[in-house]
Amino acid sequence: MRLSAGKAVMLALFSVSLAACDRGGNPTNQAGSAESAQLAWNKKTEKQLLEAIQNAPANGLKPDLFLKGDLPSDDSQRFAVLTQAALKYAEALSHGYADPQKIAAVYTIPRPAADVRAGLPQALQNGNVGEWLASLPPQTDEYKALSQAHLHYVQLAGQHRDFQAVPDGKPIKPGSRDPRVPAVSAALSATGLLGAPTQQGAQQPGAPSQHYSPALVGAVKQVQAEFGLKPDGIVGGDTLDVINLGPAGRARMLAVAMERLRWLTRDPPKTRIDVNTAATFLDYWRDGQHVDHREVVAGEPDKQTPEIQAPFSRLVANPKWRVPDSIAEKELSKKSQGWLAENDFTIENGRYVQQSGDKNSLGIVKFDMEDKQQIYMHDTPAKALFGTPDRHRSHGCVRVQNAVQFAEMLASQDGVTQQLEDALTSGDEKWVKLKTEIPVRMVYQTVFWDGSRLQFRPDVYSRDDNVAAALGLVRGPARKPYQPNPEEIGP
Repeated sequence: MRLSAGKAVMLALFSVSLAACDRGGNPTNQAGSAESAQLAWNKKTEKQLLEAIQNAPANGLKPDLFLKGDLPSDDSQRFAVLTQAALKYAEALSHGYADPQKIAAVYTIPRPAADVRAGLPQALQNGNVGEWLASLPPQTDEYKALSQAHLHYVQLAGQHRDFQAVPDGKPIKPGSRDPRVPAVSAALSATGLLGAPTQQGAQQPGAPSQHYSPALVGAVKQVQAEFGLKPDGIVGGDTLDVINLGPAGRARMLAVAMERLRWLTRDPPKTRIDVNTAATFLDYWRDGQHVDHREVVAGEPDKQTPEIQAPFSRLVANPKWRVPDSIAEKELSKKSQGWLAENDFTIENGRYVQQSGDKNSLGIVKFDMEDKQQIYMHDTPAKALFGTPDRHRSHGCVRVQNAVQFAEMLASQDGVTQQLEDALTSGDEKWVKLKTEIPVRMVYQTVFWDGSRLQFRPDVYSRDDNVAAALGLVRGPARKPYQPNPEEIGP
């Protein structure tokens, strides 16, 4: 489609102003501005864009974030609106609609650097705007599963606009009777986890049964398993909270999870450790192959583990714990001298230091990350926590299950097993240099793909709300106030 001279000038002015600044307000390459001035749309590419934006819910995004109202009839104005919408949608797909550094207290994980301003003119020239946009979000099985599930729950939410939350009350135990049982049944039916409520067991015609039946218990256990809760079938506490999410709440979680995946680079380091602090586990990748998975303990809700990326290349055998001033002031200062001596705390250079040994809060090995937030991974003497459903119990650092075994794996892969064994048996604090620097990404993903199905986790840090708000979604239910565990001293 050829533009008149006047329309070309108008489009050029628009394109130059648009390309002059990126999303962060930084000047871009002016050659890109001149290239953008040549953008022109035709009926085919316009249709492709409109269909792609209409399909934005497949990416957990609302179409009106990119286009609102009718398009202008004037070609120059219409082309300007289409260009702006295409670039905005492309940016959202390629590296996220929101800026995590603006909505998170700390976020240092590298983001994708796709140049959508260079990609759009090429897509217009080739007439494949739709294909180009579809190539921008993550192409992983996880993202595809999130997308399909989001559309499923959006559809269910539309069919159950009258969804009613189950009222709070005493826990409902399997086999018992409770007037809220019909509400539990209705909530699970609306979420697609149970068939339509029946009238079986009714005391009078039309009255729903108040008996907490085995079939309903099975559906509740399925919900508990999906959310990483103890599958005991008891309705109360966190189980009641996740039942009350309903289909709309699940759709919201899935939209937030897709946004977080778009924040991550499409080509992460081939050798890396990914820690999901929402689900409290880590995955270790070596040369592009997944080689290990294990549980971790992350920060308590009032001492959250931040979303960071930092490398380590040293293992610390028999580490000492040099206690941060905040923990020393708030917690250790309240302990008796007898307790401090019993737990091997001394004063060195004016600060508390816990000496190496069996009682040390870092255990007998530390993964010495290079992080300004002073967050790192380590062993722990509190092994029992790894067997609990909720493992948010640390002061922000990450405790690793069977940490010595994990350290031995890393040492073996780098040919420094003997050095590690010698350091461990010495009983003294010693550093073992690895040949490979391993980046660690600490992400927060409340919905994730476990290789065969999607898993949900409670939003213990209440971080989903900020992401949802940035996407124009409603807030989730308020979480109950957290009661810190006064027995937790370690990092």
